[in-house]
Amino acid sequence: MAYQREDIEQVRAATNLVDLVSEVTKVKKGGRSTTAICPFHQEKTPSLSIDAARGLYHCFGCGRSGDIFRFVEETQALGFSDAVELLARRAGITLRVDPEAAQKRGRRDALVAVVEHAVAFFHETLSKAPEAGGARSYLRGRGYDADIVDKFLIGYAPDRWDALVSHLKAKNIKEEAMVAAGVAIKGRNGRLVDRFRGRVVFPIYDLRGDPVGFGARLLQGDGPKYLNSPETTLYHKSELLYGLNWAKSGIVRDGYSVVVEGYTDVIAMHEAGMPVAVATCGTALGPEHLNLLRRFSERVVLAFDSDDAGAEAALRGFDQSMPGDLDMRVAMMPEGMDPADLVANGELDALRKAVEESQPLMQFRIERELSRHDLTEPEARIRAARAAAEVVARHPDRLVRQEYAVQVSRTTGVGLADIESVVEAAARRRNAARQSGPVESPPVARDRTEQELLRAMLANHEGLAALDIDSSMLTDPDHRTAFELLSGAISGLKPGEAPDLGTLLGADDSALGGELRALALDVRPLADPQEVLQRLQVAGLERRIQELRHRLESSPPGSHESSEALAELIGLERQRHELGGQE
Repeated sequence: MAYQREDIEQVRAATNLVDLVSEVTKVKKGGRSTTAICPFHQEKTPSLSIDAARGLYHCFGCGRSGDIFRFVEETQALGFSDAVELLARRAGITLRVDPEAAQKRGRRDALVAVVEHAVAFFHETLSKAPEAGGARSYLRGRGYDADIVDKFLIGYAPDRWDALVSHLKAKNIKEEAMVAAGVAIKGRNGRLVDRFRGRVVFPIYDLRGDPVGFGARLLQGDGPKYLNSPETTLYHKSELLYGLNWAKSGIVRDGYSVVVEGYTDVIAMHEAGMPVAVATCGTALGPEHLNLLRRFSERVVLAFDSDDAGAEAALRGFDQSMPGDLDMRVAMMPEGMDPADLVANGELDALRKAVEESQPLMQFRIERELSRHDLTEPEARIRAARAAAEVVARHPDRLVRQEYAVQVSRTTGVGLADIESVVEAAARRRNAARQSGPVESPPVARDRTEQELLRAMLANHEGLAALDIDSSMLTDPDHRTAFELLSGAISGLKPGEAPDLGTLLGADDSALGGELRALALDVRPLADPQEVLQRLQVAGLERRIQELRHRLESSPPGSHESSEALAELIGLERQRHELGGQE
């Protein structure tokens, strides 16, 4: 149900977050900020910070954050609307439905209902229909008893053209809704037929636990081995991970997620007491998937077969860049085995060992590249060093690149200075090609400066009013978005009057929303905005200086282009010196 914004804000104002938290965990009150034992992961020392005035919380241990509604959602396994209703009842507030939002939500709910009917039909067919005997035998061969089938609502799509369509029509579901939900397709003759036929089907759920599509395995005959739902209003394969709806609490508790190749691997690991496994839905692991996983943990372990195909799967999706803010690791399974095989054979210790001894993704990629060359031959060592340096250059953090350059130098015997030169030259080329502009400066220092600016804005520091700062001075896209958001929020406030971040973010559980809540609850003294502005100006000058130096390296000496670049470079270095930047 979608309720009017005014009523939701009234519920927010009437609810004390400290009281909510104290109902589920131990709270320690003290001053403006209250701390508590985090209910989302195991700890002995309180790391959950609560700002009762703004209705925000952030755990500096596991990274979970949100407002009053998010806290109820996460601790009581409720959806947003249910959380609003619960808190409204507590506060004695009557909620009114927002007609426009309700209509939009109603369309989505109608499609979810179609998928729910399909889940029930497939599951019932698998459990009782004589024609599903082959499917039941297949699942028994995988070690799936009735409890597992029921728990994961595995089903069977009959090998008939319109078994599901006929079933849904009997429930007065329109053909348009079946197509929109991705469970039926129009044939060449205009007749509506089932999308899934003669397959074992695995329902796929979104993060809220709503069924949104299927992954279906062919048992016999022609066709792709696996067939997934098409892209629909509900089903976006680049934003879905099979099993995450069940795994998210385990991932937070254990501090890592494990990405496996198939649905059966996910089920096997969950049943073996490792409920942290997820799998992509017919596509390679990509940035949107990582955005989902980073909400719950910074460590992501890729678990794949030890053969060449498995190794290549670990690399796929990261050919152009590396996610610098995640601890990406690779766990290679024993020869010829996948997680489901290990669980079926009772080799749980081998599975756990592979995960525990996983190595950083960058290290894995480097070692794989070096293994392609004969390091006993001088020329081969040079080729290996250059190839590995190109891999190292893909990492966005310069400090990390330097550490791996040392490793490549030691392994190949090529001088460290030479390796670093190749790495940084490749990194500059990649940055220039990607941005068609400034070469990226070291992200750690830059991000901290930008975060200090956002902290000042979150507090509406009185020193901001006299400064001329705009979003173009920030290099992180999320920080630019936050700058614009906060600029609008504080424009009508008096200096020192902090914006209502709870209302501003609402139920936003994105990485940016979490970062802003963490910054708002940071108890460190605020930096002087004038000093922050100066650091941003210096960082901007240094990026431009690096770009000009790179241009000079690639321009013919004495050319008009090099003369212009040199003149600008001299002027910028003078400005940097005046601002107190590095020489």
